[in-house]
Amino acid sequence: MNIRVLIAGFQHETNTFAPSRATYENFEKGEGFPMMARGEQVLALRDVNIPAGGFIQAAERAGYELLPVIWAGASPSAHVEEEAYERIVKEITDAAREWDFDAIYLDLHGAMVAEHTDDGEGTLLERLRVIVGPQLPIVVSLDLHTNFTQKMFENADALVAYRTYPHIDLAQTGERAAQLLERLLIQVTPYARVMKRAPFLIPINGMCTLLEPARSFYARLAELETGAVQSLSFTPGFPAADFPECGPVIWGHGSDAEAVARAVDELYATLLAEEAKWRVPLLDPDAAVLQAMRLSAGASRPVVIADTQDNPGAGGDANTTGMLRALIRNGAQRAAIGLICDPEAARAAHAAGVGAFIEIGLAGCAKITGDEPLFGRYQVMFLSDGRCRFDGPMMHGMLAELGLVACLKIDDVLVAVSSNKAQMFDRNLYRVAGIEPEAMKILVNKSSVHFRADFEPIAEAILVAQSPGPAVADPAALNWTRLAEGMRTSPMGRPFTRAVAACAPMP
Repeated sequence: MNIRVLIAGFQHETNTFAPSRATYENFEKGEGFPMMARGEQVLALRDVNIPAGGFIQAAERAGYELLPVIWAGASPSAHVEEEAYERIVKEITDAAREWDFDAIYLDLHGAMVAEHTDDGEGTLLERLRVIVGPQLPIVVSLDLHTNFTQKMFENADALVAYRTYPHIDLAQTGERAAQLLERLLIQVTPYARVMKRAPFLIPINGMCTLLEPARSFYARLAELETGAVQSLSFTPGFPAADFPECGPVIWGHGSDAEAVARAVDELYATLLAEEAKWRVPLLDPDAAVLQAMRLSAGASRPVVIADTQDNPGAGGDANTTGMLRALIRNGAQRAAIGLICDPEAARAAHAAGVGAFIEIGLAGCAKITGDEPLFGRYQVMFLSDGRCRFDGPMMHGMLAELGLVACLKIDDVLVAVSSNKAQMFDRNLYRVAGIEPEAMKILVNKSSVHFRADFEPIAEAILVAQSPGPAVADPAALNWTRLAEGMRTSPMGRPFTRAVAACAPMP
């Protein structure tokens, strides 16, 4: 039997508190994701460490005929503009109406909020279900930071999420989706599905699966996935999307509803019992830099500081200057920071040339109080066209287009400046600016957790700094207005109530 599978990808993680919205152009560029691809270009992603790549390889081994529509992703930001959402979704739904196929696979994020819908993925799945009817299988891979919704659960036959943060199992997740599709195509008995929603938000920095409690939690999840329990997923959520279904969810699929329910119940009980363990300590900028200077003094490897609240992977624009100011203020030596996104600074550096000095106001986020451009005299140390390949564990093999890139030096600090924003999760994002990360004493990465995959092997120590920025690290500090009633805004934190939210000051 020739199985024909329609495949598409649409990825965006939405921080509804962030300063900038996602346009269609952002999806065309990719911004740390593959650039927008259509048709055979989608199949060319088979060797990239993304879920679609893993699914394509597994499906081709199984002999499926693949019908690729589109793959589009953009860096996390505020809401996806309605026009961008509808243009991309229309390509997928038009193909679903016009083409002949036996199943659908979608590579989605799970935390997309558009201007006109809180539930970008659920809305897409609901539209597809109306088109294809109740019987045709729809299988979805999701990010670990999915805010799992009832619409997603009801309109897809099987959904499976990453199990690592940093996300290094992207292709493996696509393979698991292909395995679930194979089971759906041969399943005789009804396919059981069970989900449970947790009552508290988890900070992003607390979700790292290299550390406890996430490491042990996911290990137990994998142990429980056996026999009639064919798939289990836990998404801690993306705790910066102000809508009622934001937060952690555990779900499972299998051939025995009672067995799946027992596994989900055990994981849920463990999550509640260990709630307090999901909190994380954070350092202020000066404390982080001073500690890094002490640790690096006699070390042969760099100390890495996460500038977590300007993480473009969580809705930041990679343009706050708080950590750069702290490096300069404390006299840090052989330090580097990146990527700072400032297209005008990059253009000025290219116009001046290597070796020249330029006097500019660098970056600065207008929506962060006190974060003004950092005026100074910078020396241009290196220039490039911003094209690089990711060689680290995340998105290995992907080609990135950062626009014009420059390395600027102020005091003894090197600044990797890009024209397009991208999270610092691969060492090549320093090298494209002429900076060898292993040669530095201190590295400040605009990232929260993903950088650990490629930087932990070279790091003397890793610190997490809470410099002012739009990607707020503690969800309890956000001005929530639409969370589910009673949801605790942090582990062991205060419950959200709409009555209190109505009286809260505007941000």
